[in-house]
Amino acid sequence: MRHELRLPELTVRGMVLGALLTVIFTASNVYLGLKVGLTFSSAIPAAVISMAILKMFRDSNILENNMVQTQASAAGTLSAIIFIIPGLLMIGYWQGFEFWQTLLVSACGGCLGVLFTIPLRRAMVVNSDLPYPEGMAAAEILKVGSGEHRDSNKAGGLREILGGGIVAGIVALCTSGFKVLAGEIGFWFHVGRGMTQMPLGFSTALVGAGYLVGIAS
Repeated sequence: MRHELRLPELTVRGMVLGALLTVIFTASNVYLGLKVGLTFSSAIPAAVISMAILKMFRDSNILENNMVQTQASAAGTLSAIIFIIPGLLMIGYWQGFEFWQTLLVSACGGCLGVLFTIPLRRAMVVNSDLPYPEGMAAAEILKVGSGEHRDSNKAGGLREILGGGIVAGIVALCTSGFKVLAGEIGFWFHVGRGMTQMPLGFSTALVGAGYLVGIAS
């Protein structure tokens, strides 16, 4: 962007959209993390969703989209609480699961994370040669979405996300709801005088998380 441009960045619609995406991706991360022990980053899908929704407004710009995806990228960090609270219960430091106590601990952790991120940003991002592949990928997506080709494919990205969500919902309904499809398969075989099983499960949530995380990770 040219420095002389003055575009709105901190807008009400952007803050509301970023907050909604953060809640949705945090809930998804918490569910997936408690189920399989890993979380995924939400910066790239949030950037795609933000561009698709804000394109409905004529005065939307790349700075506003960047602000939304930055908000939503905090979902992966906020969901890390799933590794801390169960640990407190396992070591016996907590004897119960109090909602308000958990809320206050999570809020304090989030505020401390923001406060520490502000001074560390210059050292780890501005004055550093560390590569940030995911941040670079999100930046490229935002640049492509705000470029000359933005009108040629208005539903680009959002169509795939909605289609994947619909297919995943149908598969989950057939496996967990109607029980017409099996969610796992097991192979039994003899080992000496006994028998053992090799179970194989299938989950569309894990397929999506694996696609976002990638094989190299």
